[in-house]
Amino acid sequence: MTEIMTGTGAGADPGTEPVVGTAAEPMVGTAAGTGTGEWSRSAGYPVPVPWHRRRTGPGSAGPGSAGPGADRRHRPAGSVRGHPVARLREDLATARAKDPAAGSTAELILGYPGLHAIWSHRLTHALWVRGHRLVARLLSQRTRAVTGIEIHPGARIGRRFFIDHGMGVVIGETAEIGDDVMLYHDVTLGGRSLARVKRHPTVGNGVTIGAGAQVLGPVTIGDGARIGANAVVVRDVGAGTVVVGVPGRSRPASLPGKGAGAEGDGSGIEPAIFI
Repeated sequence: MTEIMTGTGAGADPGTEPVVGTAAEPMVGTAAGTGTGEWSRSAGYPVPVPWHRRRTGPGSAGPGSAGPGADRRHRPAGSVRGHPVARLREDLATARAKDPAAGSTAELILGYPGLHAIWSHRLTHALWVRGHRLVARLLSQRTRAVTGIEIHPGARIGRRFFIDHGMGVVIGETAEIGDDVMLYHDVTLGGRSLARVKRHPTVGNGVTIGAGAQVLGPVTIGDGARIGANAVVVRDVGAGTVVVGVPGRSRPASLPGKGAGAEGDGSGIEPAIFI
């Protein structure tokens, strides 16, 4: 809030002209005493705050006037970095690495709904955080009709994200997904609350979630965790953990007496729990 400081404090000259100053107040998206935050409650419930609107601290000149890369560390997961063509090539390389059935570049670009959904989400998310929410929602619904994949524009998704097959995938508004994550078809990252709060999962880096798995509520899935097919997860999952069953239960990373997956791929987990 802007206030008038009369200049009558210690050391001030009598008759000094009033000076317009700024009272100390929390920055947008910043919880008191916690540094730069990820959410703003100005709308009555958590919504993403664009990185370019965040201030890095008192006296910050903002993006573009600070030194190179000064605000880069404050960008949320999924922020576009580098040339769009470089991101496209990264997406195609990810698809080839994670899908043994991947063919030519033309096939990937034209025939992979998972890639189409990701590319569309980058556009709708950019519109969402800039306040163009109706347009973002309409475009996301168009993508859902075409690909069978529903990603809310408010969801935040990291790099090298890949959806195999894709049909039936649902990702909620407050979901957060790290880098190098892979989902199979019919996966839901859903909520368990009707309140307008953080109500969807936070998925760490390098996580694989198998076909039909349901991850519900504001749970955290640790880095490198693997969720088996049709598992229902309603509690936090530790890093490197394998979860199977209903409700989801942790299990060893390899079958008794076996040190590799069923395909002999050295992963230590039978691929059947995914697809």
